[in-house]
Amino acid sequence: MISRAIPTINTSRLTLRALGPQDFSRFAEIWTMQDVVRYIGGASRSKAASWGAFLRNAGQWQITGFGQWGIEERGTKRLIGQVGFFHGCRELGEDFDVGPEAGWILTPDVHGQGYGMEATSAAHEWFDRVITGPLVCQLAPENQASAQLSAHLGYAPLRLTTFEGHPSQLMIRQKPPQPK
Repeated sequence: MISRAIPTINTSRLTLRALGPQDFSRFAEIWTMQDVVRYIGGASRSKAASWGAFLRNAGQWQITGFGQWGIEERGTKRLIGQVGFFHGCRELGEDFDVGPEAGWILTPDVHGQGYGMEATSAAHEWFDRVITGPLVCQLAPENQASAQLSAHLGYAPLRLTTFEGHPSQLMIRQKPPQPK
């Protein structure tokens, strides 16, 4: 039996933490929000699909040693999204399937407050210390906020493709960006 501790990361305004059974209702609610899924296929998840994703997230930590954290607003202890890494087994080509895929979502009520930058930076700093190696992510070409965020994190365009019937910009991060 594999048992791994999921680290907790605190930033000035956020806590990145393991998701537990008490979080499932909020997790499922987040994945029904149109502004959350707009650039991720555009369709809300059913409760059953959310349950499968919730369990896959827990399994990622156990099998690979990395996964997605819940993003909790420190002052309110409210779950406002998720961030982290996973192996999606998307079969998008050897150039994309080289390493873990990064992903992030936030609830619409906290957009524009810098939480995305804060959470993704903390997650990537952890990855660079603990796991290391190349990372990939995919973005909807029209998602300017995630494009800016991925560029700040050191991702560069790899190629355009179609994934599940939607245009997708594949990105790669060979190594962390150098401090300026």
